[in-house]
Amino acid sequence: MSQTTPSALSAPPSFDTTRIFTVPNIVSFIRLAGIPLFLWFLLGLHADLLAILVLVVAGITDFLDGYLARIWHQVSRLGQVLDPIADRLYILAIICGLAIRGVLPWVLVIVLLARDAMLTTLVPALRARGFASLPVHFLGKIATFCLLYAFPIVLLGELDFFAAHLCHVFGWAVVLWGAFFYWWAGILYMYQGVSFIRRTAHVQTQNVTE
Repeated sequence: MSQTTPSALSAPPSFDTTRIFTVPNIVSFIRLAGIPLFLWFLLGLHADLLAILVLVVAGITDFLDGYLARIWHQVSRLGQVLDPIADRLYILAIICGLAIRGVLPWVLVIVLLARDAMLTTLVPALRARGFASLPVHFLGKIATFCLLYAFPIVLLGELDFFAAHLCHVFGWAVVLWGAFFYWWAGILYMYQGVSFIRRTAHVQTQNVTE
């Protein structure tokens, strides 16, 4: 997705359709259904390869739903909301699941969740102005991509095979970069959201006084 600026928030986004059951949205629902399946494989069965396979499929559907929405002109309000929600739920499920398994330290879980907790403080003011969430920033997509693809590699590094050490080192390198970008994007989102809220609050005050 293209990079957004505070000015991009000046009006609520437009959509191609108001339908719920579009093909892109169904793909998104399938992606969301993979979250409990991933946790079952990871924590219930300890079937790490199957858990990794679920994450690979989720990554494919993450690209597919947006691609289909654009080429088939089926961009919907629900779809725009489902995409970031699915990203955050997957990150939450992965980091908590891996922390429970002892693969990730809980301090990393706290660091990543603190960023999302910070952004939730903007939600009430944004909803009052007609937005369900902030437009997705390019840096935010890069950070999410890094995390969602690095964690399966870290999990691969826990297995007993010839490239396990390489996966462990490479996966952790991408995790750390992803965490850095995740917070950097979070700061940009905060700036973007606070700037928009302040600007619209000033306009609303002017309208009331007039």
